Amino acid sequence: MVSAPSGAGKTTLCKGLTEIVPGIRPSVSYTTRKPRTGELEGVHYHFVDETTFLAMKDKGLFVEWAEVHGNYYGTSGRQIAELTASGNDVVLDIDVQGAKQIRKRFSDSVLVFILPPSMDVLRERLVGRMSDPEDVVRKRLLKARDEIREYKNYDYVIINSTFGVALNELASIVIAQRARTDRLDQQSIDKNFSTSSGVSGPENDRDIQIKSQ
Repeated sequence: MVSAPSGAGKTTLCKGLTEIVPGIRPSVSYTTRKPRTGELEGVHYHFVDETTFLAMKDKGLFVEWAEVHGNYYGTSGRQIAELTASGNDVVLDIDVQGAKQIRKRFSDSVLVFILPPSMDVLRERLVGRMSDPEDVVRKRLLKARDEIREYKNYDYVIINSTFGVALNELASIVIAQRARTDRLDQQSIDKNFSTSSGVSGPENDRDIQIKSQ
């Protein structure tokens, strides 16, 4: 799960992650926010009206949901189940409220927080994307200060100063997590490397040393 204040680059990093690491898929959130220029239905978000969103929430269809900057966002439980059932890891681009809900429901989830190099850089990025008026940028910066305080509750923190470096760090976290012993098929490993299978010849290391002399 990846969280960050608006403008820190988490959405771009999550997209890049799915392009360079095999077997990882994005979860496409539902939102009541209006599409920005270039955003596509079903690719960036599922865009719905508030009535539809709240009806889905009341039916328990979201594993997490939150109101952010006056709009609702939510993650479909069915979508996550379908993606994981097909053998994929799932990356969620969610805010700090949603991350808390995910951590409670999925204890094995891994939380990554993306930090900007500084608040000044964050402001430059928000202004530079020219998608929000000045008053909205101001509100996002105020909220960012509160969100950044939550970084201590995450498993990893990445400072997105240089995109390529940050992306490699994010990919490294995914690859390392896949190699954890609690995620491996331990029965298969024990069977393949047991002392009674696949070994013939010397009974022990001492026999090997003697015969090699």
